[in-house]
Amino acid sequence: MPNSDSGETQWFESESFWTDYAPVLFDEERWSEAAGVAESVVRMAELTAGDRILDAGCGPGRIAVELAALGMNVTGVDLIGAYLAAARESAEAEGVEIEWIRGDLRLFRRPNAFEAAVSLYTSFGYCRTQEEDLRILTNIADSLKPGGRLILECVSRETALSQFTPGEEFERGGFRVKTRFKRTDGDRGLVSQWDIDNGKIRRTHTFVQRLYSSGELKAFLLSRGDFRSVTFFGNWQGAPFDSSADTMILLAEKSAEQPLFSD
Repeated sequence: MPNSDSGETQWFESESFWTDYAPVLFDEERWSEAAGVAESVVRMAELTAGDRILDAGCGPGRIAVELAALGMNVTGVDLIGAYLAAARESAEAEGVEIEWIRGDLRLFRRPNAFEAAVSLYTSFGYCRTQEEDLRILTNIADSLKPGGRLILECVSRETALSQFTPGEEFERGGFRVKTRFKRTDGDRGLVSQWDIDNGKIRRTHTFVQRLYSSGELKAFLLSRGDFRSVTFFGNWQGAPFDSSADTMILLAEKSAEQPLFSD
């Protein structure tokens, strides 16, 4: 059932897109880096064994399974049933227990439940409206306990503009991939077209990602009144976030004090 403000189904709700593009999105290199990313998450969020962590948009469980292997109590939420089925198989193969939930992050909210929450692999900013984007961020933030930490990895407006390229061609996951990019909405959005072809499967998909600056995300979280700090890094090793950053990693810490009023 569509959950967008317009009542229309949005592209990221399509099972066929995610299954067709899975070999390109989650190739061997992406899987091989998962353990290192999970270790960085535990370090940045200062987690200890048994802490509860929400993987918001967990996909096929790439990071969630590694977090569970490190002793975390993981809840993975995703819209795509095929990815959750794959995630369950991975967890079973690794001998870890994870709570898997098929749900829409525009709706999923579990107040004061987690020591940490992550949204990784640039999976933020694709909703049709900004209100829906920020609703996701609000729901994730609400799900953190006082003192909890949020880690958000996404494309920033700063680096999307400073490192802009009109497109590229490469091989990945057995596919020939051709990408095209165009800035839109006064440089507040990025139109992307991905063409993939492996001789048997040929697909073209175009989508728009809303680009948020580090300042906008920081201002939004601090305006809630329950976050004490928001900092940024340029990679998982903790490099500064600047024009040469590999990605934008936001680390936000909630205040340890309980709010006077809560839902």
